[in-house]
Amino acid sequence: MRSKGFDGMVCSIAGIMAAIGDRWGLLILRDLVCGLSRYDEFRQSSGITNATLSDRLKHLETNGLVERRRYQVNPERFEYVLTQKGRQIAPIMPVLAQIGDRLDVSGASAPPMKFVNRKTGAEIRWGFIDQKTGEQISAADVIIKEGPGADDLVRWRLAQGAHRHKKA
Repeated sequence: MRSKGFDGMVCSIAGIMAAIGDRWGLLILRDLVCGLSRYDEFRQSSGITNATLSDRLKHLETNGLVERRRYQVNPERFEYVLTQKGRQIAPIMPVLAQIGDRLDVSGASAPPMKFVNRKTGAEIRWGFIDQKTGEQISAADVIIKEGPGADDLVRWRLAQGAHRHKKA
């Protein structure tokens, strides 16, 4: 049984998941952020099948996250690059990687990748920054409130969560 799509769901998280497609789409975006751009590089990096890779690249292109560019005429060959919209996804890569490192899900004895400031060479970490004070805050200090685009389901979801937190 196929699962229902995210169409009509007022949720930015569901929307970006729909644009990415699935785990393979996310790994292709990871590879693009790492600097890979060619079909054979994606295959080697992930072990993805040809059919799945072709399908996911088309999906990412249709959703405006990647652009296909010809880099050779005879024989005709293409590479894939992140669009401006696709580059907006890049910041989630260190977040996912660093959470994975904390949970030791890679099975490596140390983080497989480090994210560093190009200018200083210093390692970077993600965090929550208070827009009013500029200070970093902990995840425990973050709550979710209704935004201006909230619909009835968003309001219900947030009310349910708030109700449960009051009981705890």
